[in-house]
Amino acid sequence: MRKLILVAGLLASSLSVASAKELLNSSYDISRELFAEINPLFVAHWQAKTGETLTINQSHGGSSRQAQAIIQGLRADVVTFNQSSDIDVLHQRGNLLPANWRERLPNNASPYYSTMAFLVRKGNPKNIQDWADLTQGDVSLVFPNPKTSGNARYTYLAAYGAAKQRLGDDAARNWMVDFLRRVVVFDTGGRGATTSFIERQLGDVLITFESEVNNIIAQYPDLELQRVVPATNVLAEFPVAWVDRNVTRNGTAEQAKAYLEFLYTAEAQQLLANFFYRVHHPEVIAANADKFPQTNLFTVEQVFGDWEKVHTDHFANNAELDKLLAEGRRSR
Repeated sequence: MRKLILVAGLLASSLSVASAKELLNSSYDISRELFAEINPLFVAHWQAKTGETLTINQSHGGSSRQAQAIIQGLRADVVTFNQSSDIDVLHQRGNLLPANWRERLPNNASPYYSTMAFLVRKGNPKNIQDWADLTQGDVSLVFPNPKTSGNARYTYLAAYGAAKQRLGDDAARNWMVDFLRRVVVFDTGGRGATTSFIERQLGDVLITFESEVNNIIAQYPDLELQRVVPATNVLAEFPVAWVDRNVTRNGTAEQAKAYLEFLYTAEAQQLLANFFYRVHHPEVIAANADKFPQTNLFTVEQVFGDWEKVHTDHFANNAELDKLLAEGRRSR
């Protein structure tokens, strides 16, 4: 009888272990707090639906660095990045997911989006209102390195795209030389740039996602920081995907897909809006309309072509970014 009880206990224990799963979400640098709140919601949802206990772990860093880590062996089940090219590279260089990953979820597999905003110090002493003001006088800037950060690539493209509309191609290029030479530090990711601006007191303006600007203001009320959203801006999508090869190896395909689908639910969309991300759910949009100022958004593709072309033309070694930086150094 004792032997039967022992066997039954071991069986129950093994079933309990078998019913516990782990997911690893590889995400961009400034999403820590967001997913710290989303993950418990999904864990509770999944347990209520399936009875399965799920643990969700996080890996954070510059989006491109996260992609490189996955190619080199990080067994992330899902990616929640801030640039589609960093998911494309998982197919192109690792064949870790299919080329058509965008077609598997709504809105080009982007459950939420943002745009760029300026964070300025108390009273906006440099009177920063739009992109053109960033190259006036002795204004100094902080944003991450476009070579390692999707956040920074969007900053670069937003600034360049707005300058093209305002000045035309040739004058826009000259403006970009001046714009880039004003950056006092190129951190590897968005959170490092925030630290440089807030804790190290570097720069007059931090340029980052609108969501991050709002969250910084809420986190540091005593600093009386101010948000400025420029009139012309880039649409910054936040694409997501499950990593097919890894979920097959990890036995987590069902959980990974459900996790990303959960991001489109009203509950998750409201939480995203609470973190000042722009969302697609109609009711959530209506309920949060006062949080998001109107801005004229353009897409990267409209101005610069697809992301592969953007990388080749602007962010590859010795491409436009490197040339602009070199010209800025020579002009000092």
